[in-house]
Amino acid sequence: MIRRESIRTVLRQGSVGSTTTVYGWVRTARVSSKVAFAAINDGSCFQNLQVVFDRDLFAHEQLAGLMTGACVRAEGTIVESPGREQTHELHATSLEIVGPVDDAYPLQKKRHSLEFLRTMPHLRPRTNTFASVFRVRHHLSLAIHRFFDEEGFYYVQPPLITSSDAEGAGETFQVTTLPLHDVPMKDGKVDFSQDFFRAPAFMSVSAQLEAEPLALALGKVYTFGPTFRADPSDTRTHCAEFWMIEPEMAFFDLEDNMALIERFMRYCANYLMEHCADEIDFFERFYEKELKERYRMIQENEFGRITYREAMKLLTESGRSFDTVPKWGEDFSSEHQRYLAGDVFGKPVFITDFAATVKPFYMRLNDDMETVAGVDLFAPVVGELVGGSQREERLDVLERRASEQRLDMEIYGWFMELRRWGSAPHSGFGLGFERLLMYLTGMENIRDVLPFPRTSGRMF
Repeated sequence: MIRRESIRTVLRQGSVGSTTTVYGWVRTARVSSKVAFAAINDGSCFQNLQVVFDRDLFAHEQLAGLMTGACVRAEGTIVESPGREQTHELHATSLEIVGPVDDAYPLQKKRHSLEFLRTMPHLRPRTNTFASVFRVRHHLSLAIHRFFDEEGFYYVQPPLITSSDAEGAGETFQVTTLPLHDVPMKDGKVDFSQDFFRAPAFMSVSAQLEAEPLALALGKVYTFGPTFRADPSDTRTHCAEFWMIEPEMAFFDLEDNMALIERFMRYCANYLMEHCADEIDFFERFYEKELKERYRMIQENEFGRITYREAMKLLTESGRSFDTVPKWGEDFSSEHQRYLAGDVFGKPVFITDFAATVKPFYMRLNDDMETVAGVDLFAPVVGELVGGSQREERLDVLERRASEQRLDMEIYGWFMELRRWGSAPHSGFGLGFERLLMYLTGMENIRDVLPFPRTSGRMF
């Protein structure tokens, strides 16, 4: 068993005068005629631990291995630090270069561009930026599970392989065991009877359809897992593989749904302020100068609310020249979303009651017969964070809407049966985990909040 203490423990709980062993990677090092210093980090916290080496105790060859990126083991005595950056430091009595590096190590002591770091996702977690992102990602994941547990939800795990496209956009990855060099055909069509599932199968674009029957038995459920979209869009908010939070709630109407979203956002902001203060300070210093104001806005203010019709009027009468002209019956573009949330409201804003032509068949048709009880949450800078709705619980309306959108009723037959047998009012929403991370860290590209982003034309 390797005996060691984390740097987090040494800095926060270390006892002056005690001896300890730490492992970590060298961030910076300097050697003078009498003493050498190395700042090392093991990923357990934002701060580095300064290790001091007396030149009389260590051979030149040992200290020469203290190069940026090297993995080291140091043993020594914890002392109070005279510096302002840390409370404790380690005066070393032994040193081992566990994993040496050479001069070709690419992460030297300078600030690298995010574009450069995207070329090496295997190394970029060693930088302050990405180590901070992934620690926040961890704590935000915990906050999500704790919030829903405290709200009385059950965590359920939907399938990743499905036969349906919940979004109706057709942007799916197909799953098959058929030989692509010699696809079997029958009557001019692919013979899926020879495929593994005996039918077309796809990677899931949403867990909603599978979560609904669980909510109509357990009351309140949520899913939190990977989602796949074969969308070729090469923008800062699109990836082929990302994570989604998708709760579904029986006996919730649209107002209940929005109240839950607002509580969720506030809980996450409070949790990160408590557990990731160092990381938030770092992001505010280097990436988003008003990041704490963003948190304050979530914590202390009610979100804005406006209908789709009112939002369209604001856009058309704004005097702005948008790249995409706002038009009734069409969805909002990213620039529309950012304008409404950032310029008009200056905070997250709910958009409700969308034109029925914009939204999927499962959203509840309003009494005006032209809008649905859908809701999106737009946030400044990042645009759409949440998409949700009150679900259509009336069988005849749901069947008519599905028919209008030319859906295969054989695929959705089980979904219709939920409305035949024990139907109930219910609601839900989907929230992109990475977009929430972008909003709460100030990072501007989704590729920078995913450990190994998957985008069109690029696996690594």
